[in-house]
Amino acid sequence: MRPLPELTPENTAFWTGGADGRLMIAFCRDCDHAIHPPQIVCPKCWSERVESRAVAGTGTVYSHTVNHQPWAPGMAVPFALAVVDVDGAPGVRVTAEVVGADADSVAIGQRMKVTFLHIDDVWFPQWEPAQ
Repeated sequence: MRPLPELTPENTAFWTGGADGRLMIAFCRDCDHAIHPPQIVCPKCWSERVESRAVAGTGTVYSHTVNHQPWAPGMAVPFALAVVDVDGAPGVRVTAEVVGADADSVAIGQRMKVTFLHIDDVWFPQWEPAQ
C-alpha cells in the first residue's frame, strides 16, 4: 500500500499529469525558474505567477539507492529509487522508484524516462531506463 499525497492547487498538475503521460513541473511565468516541489510563490523572484508545464519526461540519474528492507508488510524487495536531474527544468530533481530494470543495474549518469503508476486520483512518476 502506497500513501497518497494530498492534492492541493499548487501540486495537482504534478500528481495528475501522468493521466496524459506528461511530467508536469512548476515554472515562474516572470523569471522562468523551475520550481520543485511545486509552490505558490517563486523562490527566486517572489512572483505569484507560477504555472505548471509539461517537460520532456527524461533525465539523468544524479543519485540512487537500492532498498533491501521492506518498508511495509508484503513490499517486494529489492527495489531502486533514483534521484533524476529532469531535462528542460534546470535545478529540478525528481526522486522516484525505478521500474523495468534490475535494481542493481541503476547507475549515476544513466539516462531515464518517466512512466507513471496510477492509484486512485494520483499518477506517481516512476523512472525506467531510456532505450
